Amino acid sequence: MRVLIVESNPDLGLLWQRHLERQGAEVERASSQEGAILSLYGESFDIIVLDLVLEYGSALAVADFASYRRPEARVIFVTNTSFFSDGSIFAHSPNACAYLPSGTPPEDLAAMVEHYALPR
Repeated sequence: MRVLIVESNPDLGLLWQRHLERQGAEVERASSQEGAILSLYGESFDIIVLDLVLEYGSALAVADFASYRRPEARVIFVTNTSFFSDGSIFAHSPNACAYLPSGTPPEDLAAMVEHYALPR
């Protein structure tokens, strides 16, 4: 299972990465739109864990690029805000499969990643 984490907070991204690697995932991290796009150019991923509020760039641009460049990759959106809390993220991003608060316990996030990385 290959996972791309796009998270501006390096401590949170590392926490998620460690939990996923303990479950056997290969994980790459990016902290910005530019870093995520570069990763998507060179690698394929089963799942993208994407913070909706990036410090540099747009999460929706990353999700849009992923749906074009890596249409098989599903996106789990995470956020610490109420943006899209009405579920409308699923209308804006066809590759969205989940929407979670960024405070979700890392083991729960890892379980979601594993669930959605399974072949469809």
